[in-house]
Amino acid sequence: MRSYLDFEKPVAELEAKVEELRALQRDGDAIAIGEEIGRIESKAALALKDLYAELTPWQKTQVARHPQRPHCLDYVAALIGDFVPLAGDRKHGEDAAVVAGFGRFRGESICVIGQEKGSDTDSRLKHNFGMARPEGYRKAVRLMHMADHFDVPVIALIDTAGAYPGIGAEERGQAEAIARSTEACLALGVPNIAVVIGEGGSGGAIAIATANRVLMLEHAIYSVISPEGAASILWHDTTKAQEAASNMRITAQDLERFGVVDTIIEEPTGGAHRDPAAAMAATGEAIAAALGELRGLDRSTITRLRQEKFLAIGRTLG
Repeated sequence: MRSYLDFEKPVAELEAKVEELRALQRDGDAIAIGEEIGRIESKAALALKDLYAELTPWQKTQVARHPQRPHCLDYVAALIGDFVPLAGDRKHGEDAAVVAGFGRFRGESICVIGQEKGSDTDSRLKHNFGMARPEGYRKAVRLMHMADHFDVPVIALIDTAGAYPGIGAEERGQAEAIARSTEACLALGVPNIAVVIGEGGSGGAIAIATANRVLMLEHAIYSVISPEGAASILWHDTTKAQEAASNMRITAQDLERFGVVDTIIEEPTGGAHRDPAAAMAATGEAIAAALGELRGLDRSTITRLRQEKFLAIGRTLG
């Protein structure tokens, strides 16, 4: 069953009417009802297109968090062949919030590191809603070192509200683990591509998103803190999250303009959750194009270009 966001109510009403008419179609005048269904479907499609053409930053935040939006494991299943997941950081344990392993992308060996939120209650609890602990980032570092050693490019799929803020995570060195992971990204001698597929939250995202190319889905968000967190700090009032979102410049369009994001991946009308297959196919094309731009460069050039990219952001926006 399709889940609708609050601002999608006009579309939800029209599509509910279509379903009612389809239920009546076999009992009534099939031709007349079919014509009415076609008319309402056209109206609903136009309403959806108009809504998504002018989304506010807060509405984009809602879309990025949509429970039916495709997650990391969906992208892995759609784009990566022969995927073999690897577990554990060899220091503390396994963190299911970070999915990592090796496979093939269009015939080429690839390392995949991503944050998985889960799609139902059990899987969300298993993956801790995509909020990684230190062992998750240390696992990411372990795989980046392996990929670098065997000359395998790295793809990172970003979808997290942020790193897990629990006491245990802090005791095991959360900040240090994030810093080491960011450092490992910067030091890679192989190409790395990061794709923000949903939420790119704070250091929890940047830890694996410090890449040669940063791609971002059209209705994803990427920010130093969540809108709710910003509202809590600035106004001590989380109900002002909508105002915070509008002022934080968290959308793909804003971030491309600032040079933080290299490419925006267009989503199907109505968001990636409306047509996951099309969204994932478009993402695959964008990843292939980004890898193609880096193919043939030597290791020192790849590392230098990545470092210059992030230094330029600080110099330009600072």
